[in-house]
Amino acid sequence: MLATVGWILIVLLFAVGMAGTVYPILPGAVAIFFAFLVYGWFFSFDPFGVWFWITQILIVVVLFVADYVVSAWGVKKFGGSKLSTTLSTIGVIIGPFVIPAFGLVLGPFLGAFIGELIGGSSPSKATKVGFGSVVGLFTSTVMKIILQIVMIVLFIIWVVRFA
Repeated sequence: MLATVGWILIVLLFAVGMAGTVYPILPGAVAIFFAFLVYGWFFSFDPFGVWFWITQILIVVVLFVADYVVSAWGVKKFGGSKLSTTLSTIGVIIGPFVIPAFGLVLGPFLGAFIGELIGGSSPSKATKVGFGSVVGLFTSTVMKIILQIVMIVLFIIWVVRFA
């Protein structure tokens, strides 16, 4: 019974982690990392050596740094300002809640667009920067999905191989 509860928690944490790639308010990589701890608490930490933890921590750090950098890159690449980058980031966080079906895309677009208009840019430049924020968001999302899948696959390999 306890093993079943442990695996249910692990799978739920993996699901929350993957959902965090689409809903930035969810903990994403942190939930996946916490699943490893749940495995250790319910079963054993024995399969996880120092290289497992170093690899997983590095992936989490890369995810956190790259998430901001790649999103900001999209805005900057298309000529956006700091204000556009900031408002785009805010749009990523609140967009899915304000406009549930389309907020993930419209939030950063509108944030960057409004940021550029406030900064005195023309509507055409603001539109271009808004598009850049969406490009950065999608690039960041694809990267997060890939790296988080790598985290889960490494976990499975370590558990199967070393358990």
